Amino acid sequence: MLFARRDIEAAAAAAGQDDPSAAKRSKPDSPSTARPTLTRTEGLAAAAVLALFVAGIFCIFLAAPRREFGQILRLPRSLADVRLLKENLAVYARDHQANFVLGYCSIYIFMQTFMIPGTIFMSLLAGALFGVVKGGILVVFTATAGASSCYFLSKLIGRPLVSWLWPERLRYFQSEIAKRKDKLLNYMLFLRITPTLPNTFINMASPIVDIPFHIFFAATLVGLIPASYITVKAGRALGDLKSVRDLYDFKTLVVLFLIGSVAVVPTILKRKRIYE
Repeated sequence: MLFARRDIEAAAAAAGQDDPSAAKRSKPDSPSTARPTLTRTEGLAAAAVLALFVAGIFCIFLAAPRREFGQILRLPRSLADVRLLKENLAVYARDHQANFVLGYCSIYIFMQTFMIPGTIFMSLLAGALFGVVKGGILVVFTATAGASSCYFLSKLIGRPLVSWLWPERLRYFQSEIAKRKDKLLNYMLFLRITPTLPNTFINMASPIVDIPFHIFFAATLVGLIPASYITVKAGRALGDLKSVRDLYDFKTLVVLFLIGSVAVVPTILKRKRIYE
C-alpha cells in the first residue's frame, strides 16, 4: 500500500509537469495585465468620498445668488473659457468672495482627488481674479489639499488602478524610492518642483510605494510653489497667453530643474562623503 500511494503521487506530479496548460490556468494574472478590481468596502469608500464632495459643492452653490448660476456653473477647459469666466466672475468674486472661494476650493479639490483634467485652467483663473500673492496662496492650498485627498483615496482603492495604468512607471518609482529612503523628502521635492513625473501619478502612487504622508504633504506644499507662481502670474496676462504650452517653455523648464536640483544637493554631498 505504501508503494502504491507513492506511485500515485509520482504519477500526479508528472502529469502536472507534462500539462503546461494546467499550470498556466492556475497561474494568477500579473498586476500589469489584470484589470483593477475593487472589494465591496473599497467601492463603498470611493462612493462615500464622491458623495461627500458632491454634497459640499451642492451646498455651496445653493448659497450663491441664483442669477449668476449660468455664468459660474462651468469648468474651464481652454484659455477662451478662462477669459470668459474672468469677465463673468470678476464682480461675483468681489461681491461674494467667501462663497466664491469656498466653491473654487471645492471644485479644485474635487478635480485633484478624482484626476479630472483642467486644474491648470483653475490656477490661471485664480491669478486672473486675485493676483499673484492671493491667487498663489489659494492655488497652493487647494492643490495640496486635493493631492492629499487623492493620496488617501489611492491608499484605499488605488493599488489595482495604478498597477494597471502605469505598471512600468510604478516599478521605476518604487525602485527609486527604495534607493533614497534616507533623503526621501529631498527626492520628493525634486519630483514636485520639476516635471520629471506627472503630479497625478505621484499622488496616486505615493501611498502604494509607502511614502509617509508627512513627507508627501511637506514636499507637495513646498514643491508646488514654483509651478503655481508661474501659472498664477500668467493668469494676470491672459490676453498675451496663446497656449498652455507657453507656460512651460524651455527657459521655464531650465529654471524649474535648477530649483529642483537644489533639493537633491544634500543627497549628492552625502554620497560623496560616503565614497571618500
